Amino acid sequence: MSVGGPTVVSVTKPTVSARATGGRRYGAVPLVQGQLAVGGLAAAEPAEPDREAVAPRKLALVETAEPELAEPESAESAQGSAGSGQGSAGSGQGSAGSGQASGSGQASRFGQASRFGQVGREFEELEFAVIDLETTGWSPGAAAITEIAAVRVRGGRRQGEFASLVNPGVPVPPGIEDLTGISDWMLAAAPGLTAVLPGLLDFAGGCVLVAHNAPFDVGFLRAACAQCGLAWPRFTVLDTVMLARHLMDPDEVPDCKLSTLAGFFRARTAPSHRALADARATADVLGWLIRRLTHRGIWTLDQLRPWPEVVA
Repeated sequence: MSVGGPTVVSVTKPTVSARATGGRRYGAVPLVQGQLAVGGLAAAEPAEPDREAVAPRKLALVETAEPELAEPESAESAQGSAGSGQGSAGSGQGSAGSGQASGSGQASRFGQASRFGQVGREFEELEFAVIDLETTGWSPGAAAITEIAAVRVRGGRRQGEFASLVNPGVPVPPGIEDLTGISDWMLAAAPGLTAVLPGLLDFAGGCVLVAHNAPFDVGFLRAACAQCGLAWPRFTVLDTVMLARHLMDPDEVPDCKLSTLAGFFRARTAPSHRALADARATADVLGWLIRRLTHRGIWTLDQLRPWPEVVA
């Protein structure tokens, strides 16, 4: 979210939690998110930037309880039944991996060999940074980032959020504006990539990076780092669309698009082709997919090595 241009980081302090069914220990449902009080008015969800706002105002964090994450219909009854290879691509967006080796020795879809530094730790001990980008197109070589968001999650609870519009320096194509609702007017006062990207990398530091159709997001972020002269941190990357293809039964969902999975799992935020909303939806989907993994006796990233398209 960008109000008059600045990057906004919301660090949440959960005060309410509930235990979801399934899994060994992972699954304390993240029920709390911070609200940003702007001028004394709280806004739980990021709305379209106010066209009347011409200067940023001081933001203060307000804690609030959010609705419980509902049980999906028959979500756990299948207990992660085999559905490998089922479902369509997460967003239909292009992949941007360079094909270097992943930790398993097979070609990585994410364009790097990651360090697998967290592979031996159980999921509940890991911190995940769930990211989503909006862009002017589908290829990092021909398009630019217009919005970046990330949700930091640990043990199933949201720990914080990062979001900002990004001035791409180029016009937004009409088709993209229709899809995302992000216009040239909205981006005119937004910070540039060099002002936003370091904050995102710092926010996600030490986390497993998660995205729905990760090669797309990671491809853009790697290209952005090169453009800004920043070293790309060797994140361990988890792709929820590929994980869902392994875990979802075709009788449950017709595909593994984010909107389909968010609807099935009753995610608290509906994806809308806006970065923060889509990152929140992906974080909820990730929680349910991890529960399905634990039903199968999979507790660590190391156990996912046989699926190099899922984690790298």
